Amino acid sequence: MNKRMVWMLVITGLVFGGVFGFKWFGNKMMNQYFDNMPMPPAAVTSATATQQSWRPSLSGVGTVVASQGADVTTEVGGIVQALHFESGKRVRKGDLLVTLSAGSEQGDLARLQAQAQLAKKEHARFERLFGLEAVSRSELDQAAATLRAATAAVEAQQATLNQKIIRAPFSGTLGIRQVNLGQYLSPGTPIVTLQALDPVYVDFTLPEQDLGKVVVGQTVQAAVEQGPSASGVVEAIESLVDSATRNFKVRARFDNPQAQLRPGQFARARIELADAAPVIAVPLTAVSYNPYGNSVYVIQKVKGKTADGKDEEQLTVTRRFVKTGVTRGDLVAISSGLKAGEQVATSGLLKLQNGTRVIINNSVTPSASAAPTPDES
Repeated sequence: MNKRMVWMLVITGLVFGGVFGFKWFGNKMMNQYFDNMPMPPAAVTSATATQQSWRPSLSGVGTVVASQGADVTTEVGGIVQALHFESGKRVRKGDLLVTLSAGSEQGDLARLQAQAQLAKKEHARFERLFGLEAVSRSELDQAAATLRAATAAVEAQQATLNQKIIRAPFSGTLGIRQVNLGQYLSPGTPIVTLQALDPVYVDFTLPEQDLGKVVVGQTVQAAVEQGPSASGVVEAIESLVDSATRNFKVRARFDNPQAQLRPGQFARARIELADAAPVIAVPLTAVSYNPYGNSVYVIQKVKGKTADGKDEEQLTVTRRFVKTGVTRGDLVAISSGLKAGEQVATSGLLKLQNGTRVIINNSVTPSASAAPTPDES
């Protein structure tokens, strides 16, 4: 029995050992096959690095500001008696906008005018009497003081009445009316917005390292959403740098006869600098941006073999780290790491690594324009 048991255990071990050995051998051969199996080439689009002449510029974002703008309000309270304007209309400086009720103020003015006339007559009478030495100098001075006080009271009441008549403080375009007939207005209540739209300013910011590059009189191009680009000039530069953002503010002046630029609009401003300089440009999509450095995949021809062992030229990619510069439209300048004429991959970068075989399919390529337009596909 003992011999039989031993032989059974030996045979069982040999069977299981053979099964596991065969499976291990099969897995090894399969892994070796897949490891040595040639990978199909990756399809990419390509572009050639070109040498272009770019004029250096400074770019910033900002806001359109009216040359003059205010919310028209009232200095005194009162009920709206008449409205003399329409929303959205142009007005000139001094045009009548609103009249507030002023019945009691008119009555007070008439009373004060009567008192002033009486004080004037009394002063004239005291002057004649003083000439006859019938009154003293102090009595004449008292009459003169009474006249001056009465005259000042009339002027103050007239000023209050004038405040009941609200006029345009400057020429411009009105906004939407915010008051109605019969409404009581407290001092400071907004009546309508008034904006001078020609000219307008664009206030934008630039980093402090550009402070020495900006001077008054430089040409500025500004673009807003849903509007054409406008050309203006630098009118003023902020005298301090914001300590929080390390940016400084620039104000540019733009003629705006057609009111295409409106206060409050977001604007992109660009200042053209010196003469054009040569740069190596590639599409933005060709650059892989990473914390440890930016890189491109350069397409190169190498000698290889087909599946049946024949020699052929193949395309592979080599990852190369580059230093990027300014961008313009869909293009970016490469300041080092790439030469003009070299071909780079512009799509499918995530499936690439050093030595990956590629095929080029440029039937559909990413946009690569220095001045793209919204309708470009």
